[in-house]
This record gives sequence, C-alpha cells and structure tokens, in this order.
Amino acid sequence: MTDLWTVHTADLEATVLTAARALLDDAFDGDFSDHDWENALGGMHTLVWESGELIGHASLVQRRLLHEGRALRTGYVEAVAVRSDHRRRGHGAAMMDALERVLRKAYDLGALSASEEALEFYASRGWLLWRGPSSAMTPSGVEATKEDDGSIHVLPVGVTLDLDGEITADWRSGDVW
Repeated sequence: MTDLWTVHTADLEATVLTAARALLDDAFDGDFSDHDWENALGGMHTLVWESGELIGHASLVQRRLLHEGRALRTGYVEAVAVRSDHRRRGHGAAMMDALERVLRKAYDLGALSASEEALEFYASRGWLLWRGPSSAMTPSGVEATKEDDGSIHVLPVGVTLDLDGEITADWRSGDVW
C-alpha cells in the first residue's frame, strides 16, 4: 500500500527528516549537500511511503524572485527524488500534484531548477523553461548565474511573465537556483 503525505517541516518527526535526507543522499549519488538539505526545509513536503518505507520526497519553500521590477512570492520546488527501485510508477507525479495544488493557491509563481534528466517530466506538467538570463541578489550585489541558464523552469500562477526577460533570485547559501 502506498501513502502520500503533505506536511509542513514543523510537523515532521526527526526520524522522518532523517529518512528523507538519507533518501535524497542516495538518489543524488552523494551529491546532495547540507546546503541543499537546508534549502529544502521550512515549507511543505510531500512524502511517499510504501509498506512503511519512505520511497519519495519533494518540498516547496517560499522564495522571492524579481522579474520586471516586481517581487514575486514564489513557491520553489526542492529536493525531488524517488527511490531508484520505485521510479516510473507515478510517484513523482503524485508528489508534484500535491505541491502544485499548494503552489496554485498560495503563490504568484512556481519555480525550480531541473536536472537534465527531469526536463521532459516538468515540461509535460506545464512548467515553462526560462529562456532569459538569470541572476541572484548576492551580498555584494546582483550577479549573473549563467551556469543555471537553461535549467530554470517556472509555472505562472496568475502573473504574466516575459520568459526571455531577466529573473533574479533571492540570496541563499549553496545553490542559488
């Protein structure tokens, strides 16, 4: 039997957070840093359980993105993973369905940075590739984030966007996007 939870970080037990972190470390082949984990906390999580084992995780955290002079309240998708032996069974879609429901009711915009392997998945869900330049508000000012161009996706929720314009992320430790 499969269970899907949608729950805020504050309501997750330490054992669940530990299991989620272990799942992410494994799914990303050890390339999931402490900063990545920190950036996935403080918002809503979707977790997929099968026979009492955690097999999927995704989270949605609030950020501010700047576009055309506006600060947009953004639901930013983080730490999406399904255990390798449970992939391609609809678990990722179920987690995203739950997060997108929250996103559509609480934010102006959805955003995420997708791996090459996930580009088709997000496009099939209506996420749009950001074609314009990206940047971040750093402690020393706005700096281009060219290394992230081509991986940023957005899901407009009641806002009009120029996908060829500039988009600027708020600052955070680790990967900005």
